[in-house]
Amino acid sequence: MKFRIATLLFFSWFTLYCSAQNNVFFSNWDTTPLQKYETRAVWLTTLGNLDWPKTLANSDESREEQKRELIEILDKYAAANINTVILQTRVRAATIYPSNIEPWDKCLTGRENGNPGYDPLAFAVEECHKRGMEIHAWLAAIPVGSYSSLGCKLLKQKGFKIRRFSSGAYINPADPNIANYLGEICAEITSNYDIDGINLDYIRYPDKWPRPSYRNGDTPDERRANITAIVREINRRVKAIKPWIKISCSPIGKYADLTNYSSKNYNARDRVSQEAQAWIKQGIMDQLYPMQYFRSDNYYPFCADWVENSNGRDMITGLGTYFLDPRQGNWTLSEITRQMYVSRSLGMGHAHFRSKFLLDNNQGIYNFEKRFNAIPTLTPPMTWEKTTKPQKPYYAEGTSLVSSIGSDGTKTISWKGSSPYYNIYMSSTYPVDTKDPRNLVTARFVGNSFVHEAAGNNYYAITAMDRFGNESEALQSSFKKAKVESKLLKLKKKQIELPEWLKDMDIDYYLITSMQGNAIKKVYYTKNQHLKINVADLKNGTYQIYAHSAKRKVLHSIGYFFVKR
Repeated sequence: MKFRIATLLFFSWFTLYCSAQNNVFFSNWDTTPLQKYETRAVWLTTLGNLDWPKTLANSDESREEQKRELIEILDKYAAANINTVILQTRVRAATIYPSNIEPWDKCLTGRENGNPGYDPLAFAVEECHKRGMEIHAWLAAIPVGSYSSLGCKLLKQKGFKIRRFSSGAYINPADPNIANYLGEICAEITSNYDIDGINLDYIRYPDKWPRPSYRNGDTPDERRANITAIVREINRRVKAIKPWIKISCSPIGKYADLTNYSSKNYNARDRVSQEAQAWIKQGIMDQLYPMQYFRSDNYYPFCADWVENSNGRDMITGLGTYFLDPRQGNWTLSEITRQMYVSRSLGMGHAHFRSKFLLDNNQGIYNFEKRFNAIPTLTPPMTWEKTTKPQKPYYAEGTSLVSSIGSDGTKTISWKGSSPYYNIYMSSTYPVDTKDPRNLVTARFVGNSFVHEAAGNNYYAITAMDRFGNESEALQSSFKKAKVESKLLKLKKKQIELPEWLKDMDIDYYLITSMQGNAIKKVYYTKNQHLKINVADLKNGTYQIYAHSAKRKVLHSIGYFFVKR
């Protein structure tokens, strides 16, 4: 199996490499098969105000500006069809939400334990969900900031063992109380916020930690057991509250040495006691975001290794996007895009580290991201947790999903159901194929009514989706084009003659559209109309005509007519 995937990986990489060298990489971007399910993520860093916020919330005005900054970031993610935001929530033994356990982080106000006057995490959850994006709370597990920071001092007061190095202070993973403490923080976030995931960063032994002494239980196996105990406790606490929360971590990008490829003495399992692949197989992790900030043979073979050991879970490659900034490294855009193509071909999602370097569009990476993610996708369902499909949605009224058409051609799609999310599909053919990712209009929609601009003359389908990502059967609009096309209306003396059945209806206006569904003319109903509409001002062409019911707020199709002079 390993040989087969490694071989596939090599030829995929080689083909893409040749394409890149011949400068046809971008022109062929849309030939890579797009998947209906794919995690597309960004790490949004709050530590030291690196990504957000840039404005400190110390007044009403600055508080609103801090919110606007986040909205602008999320809008850019949405424009690139990013579907997962990994927001740094526990920074360094300090938080960006009002915690009963740890103080406020200073990134919000510039002061330790400074209250910004609102709940940034609650605001971020609401704004992400408005855009159909998942939000995962990113927690730094073992680092606790500087030795003199308030968060670190409070931990020392609680009796935790802390070690400090030039890179900062770290809690001892062997401390028997740390698993319960971190589990309590994760449970607090899970209980109080409608998050979609918990992402554990630095859930490992620090790089500068002394090597195992082989005394008093300090062995490689014991160290791995210490970290695994923390993960297991977090999983137990979170899943007991909300089993649909995705528990993930960001391990070192190389799990261990491979048969033909060395990790260069820096890997997750042996160097920092991080048994990420074992956590997946034990069912205490739902996703992995390996930090694969490497190139060439240090990247591609290890992708294959992560996929081979996924155990049916979601694997998302962590991209070293920051290396595109000349101040951070000397990577070229083609190196990152090649990694994205190969990872997609293996079924991996991708995550950019970090937000600023993506949105700054270093070497055009954000422009490429938008092309690479040409259509929206769903995040993979958690079938290992639940497979039952939710109840299919049903019509709000009548037998059509389109409840009204505006004078500007916008369509209002309405349905009924009790699911937390809905996926909306559209196609020019009937029935809409909901397996084709190109037909997905919007994902994880909250509500039962959706206004679609420039919808044209298309069909719709709606599926319900539960918190685990399972989809229901599709509710299809029963409207058929043939019924409209069969109703040819007569044009006499520049007037359209309307059918007699309209006399008994509560019509407030008629809408004339092109055959593509674009609004052309709106005619309000009057008692003197006598079922005729003057169309002398219309150019030669084919048109459709609808009658709008004021009482039922429904647009009825009447038929079509020709103008030819």
